[in-house]
Amino acid sequence: MPGSSVESDLLTRKDCEQTFHYAQQAARERGVTAIELLLEASSHALTRFANNAIHQNVAEQSRRASVRVIVDGRTARAATNRLDRDSLSRAVDQAIEVAKSLEFDPDLLPLAEPRAIADCNRFFASTAECSPEERARVVAEAIGVVESAGQTTAGAYSTAQTTEAILNSRGVFAYHSETLARFSITAMTADSSGWAKASSPDRLAFDPLELARRAALKAELSRAPREIMPGRYTVILEPAAVLDLVGQMFGDFSATALEDRRSFLAGRLNQKLFGENINISDDVYHPLQAGPAFDGEGVPRRRLALVENGVPREVAYSRAAARRAGVEPTGHGFPVPNEFGEAPVNIVMQGGDATIDDIIASTDHGILVTRLWYIREVDPFEKIMTGMTRDSTFLIEAGRVACGVRNFRFNQSLIELLNNVDLMMPAERAAGEEAFDMVAPGLRARNFNFTEVTRF
Repeated sequence: MPGSSVESDLLTRKDCEQTFHYAQQAARERGVTAIELLLEASSHALTRFANNAIHQNVAEQSRRASVRVIVDGRTARAATNRLDRDSLSRAVDQAIEVAKSLEFDPDLLPLAEPRAIADCNRFFASTAECSPEERARVVAEAIGVVESAGQTTAGAYSTAQTTEAILNSRGVFAYHSETLARFSITAMTADSSGWAKASSPDRLAFDPLELARRAALKAELSRAPREIMPGRYTVILEPAAVLDLVGQMFGDFSATALEDRRSFLAGRLNQKLFGENINISDDVYHPLQAGPAFDGEGVPRRRLALVENGVPREVAYSRAAARRAGVEPTGHGFPVPNEFGEAPVNIVMQGGDATIDDIIASTDHGILVTRLWYIREVDPFEKIMTGMTRDSTFLIEAGRVACGVRNFRFNQSLIELLNNVDLMMPAERAAGEEAFDMVAPGLRARNFNFTEVTRF
């Protein structure tokens, strides 16, 4: 059953059926009956600006088909960016040739069977119909906001629509079409910068001019940054910083990662690991989420209670991992074959009711962080991450923003961080640079470990 009621001109359901017919017919002619087809079509447009002027406007459309066959207990995949009969036939030939060269896989599952997939509408005409002229107008107004503050700005405004579908010879036909808009802006002075970013399937869900004002204000407030000593501080992380840091751990909420002993949750499921106030789910149906309601094999996604009151509870299961564990798949598998199995991709971290002003006002001494970057893992089991602050880091003194400070490098365990959270803002759709978009709150935590001051 298709997973979205919206049909896209980029790739209609009829297009999907016709393309699958070509691939299936080619496979049958070669004596292969088990075939799966992944289809994707996208239209992406981008307006980029720097030095207070638009310098790039690009748009592209693409189509892609990925064919998987099963031949005598072996499976392989081949792809093409053409959906005509001859191109699909060549892709089928390539997949069959590769499959026959592989070793027999006794654990290989048959193709997925069809299951009902609930509707998940993420298509907005406001985004799909956004013209280059409209993006240019919005960008010009945002540039004007920053320029009027005597600053220089750079960033990008993009709109896209994507359609994806999965069909197989057992009757699966999962279809999803959605749109996505992103706006990112950096405002700069001679010695400071401010940043803001937002994304949504509906471009009208965020205000680029408000983002420009926020970036300009941060750049102004962080002028002449002071250098203060590194150490352990109370930290206030804005939602983008929470996303990019906490988002590093969700690949570990995977049954395959647990089997391989590469997950920090090994031996820790159903044990208190984080603070009582930490609740995290994977929920494709959350109104601020995006993406299809099915996974890489066409299995419907179900909601996962990843963390309940600080206790890791559930992990994602692909079909293969579920069979090994004797449970039902959760609909989080990647397209087969793959090395990683599965992972949650629609993260929703429950927030609180404190505003950022409330949190600042109640903080005697601390550091306010706008965003983080260049995040890398130091210790996989304790989930210690290193990285740097960027684009407006502030000293908080006596409940107010005292000044901008030079950026820090940090070494911080995510387990420790999520045990030290004492205040949270309401959760929102957050957009960063180091992890995929998720629903996350800003938060305050004790004893965040800043290890050294950077040169900027």
